[in-house]
Parts: sequence; structure tokens; C-alpha cells
Amino acid sequence: MRKTLAGLAAIFALALIAPAAAEDVKAGDLVITQAWTRATPNGAKIGGGYLTIENKGTTPDRLVSGTADVAGKVEVHEMSMDNGVMKMRALDKGLAIEPGKTVKLAPGGYHLMMFDLKNPLKQGDKVPVTLEFE
Repeated sequence: MRKTLAGLAAIFALALIAPAAAEDVKAGDLVITQAWTRATPNGAKIGGGYLTIENKGTTPDRLVSGTADVAGKVEVHEMSMDNGVMKMRALDKGLAIEPGKTVKLAPGGYHLMMFDLKNPLKQGDKVPVTLEFE
């Protein structure tokens, strides 16, 4: 069974280079902190979202997807090195958040990929994103 977090699961505070603090969000046993993204150039159709998810409970959960009014689609992705080549792939089964563990979505690793951006992401703006967990 999937549950969708009511309201805003995470708000990304946009900054060009360094992340700015966004509001922390608690949803059940999950605590979402340090949400941010980078500003995008005019005409860009994709953007990345980064955050930290801590599971304070005793059962595993899984980040499976997200939605945002600014994007046509939000997916959970992973970047990794394979024989010296950086590869990116969608995590079709989502990202496991084990009990008592913290998972960081950051550049060069796990991240949210926002496709079909309707407008550029601008420094200082807040972008409401609803995260869906298993």
C-alpha cells in the first residue's frame, strides 16, 4: 500500500551554488531536511532536487516518486561511476529508507530529477514538491 504525504512533503529552497535551508518536514517516522536545488538557465527543461531523509521508525520505507507544479514529472534517480563513466538511471523500484538510517540525496548520487520544467528555477524561489513513499 502506498501513502502520499499530505500537503508539502518537502520545499526546496533554490540557490545557485550553495544550498539554502528549507523547512524541515516530519511525516510519520520520516524526517525530511536540507531540501534544495540549483537555479536553472532559461530554457532548461530539467532540474535536480536534493534533500536528506531520516527514518526514525522501526520499519523500512521507500521513496518512490514525487510531483511538483513546476515540472511535468518527478523521478527518483541515481548517478554512479561505471568503469570511469558517470551513469544516471531512474530507480524504478524507488529508494529504500531503512529503519534508523539516513539517506542523503545529493549531486553525484541519489537525487530527484524534475522533467519538463514549466519555468526556470530561480535563486531564492521555493518549489513545493510532494514526495510519495511506499
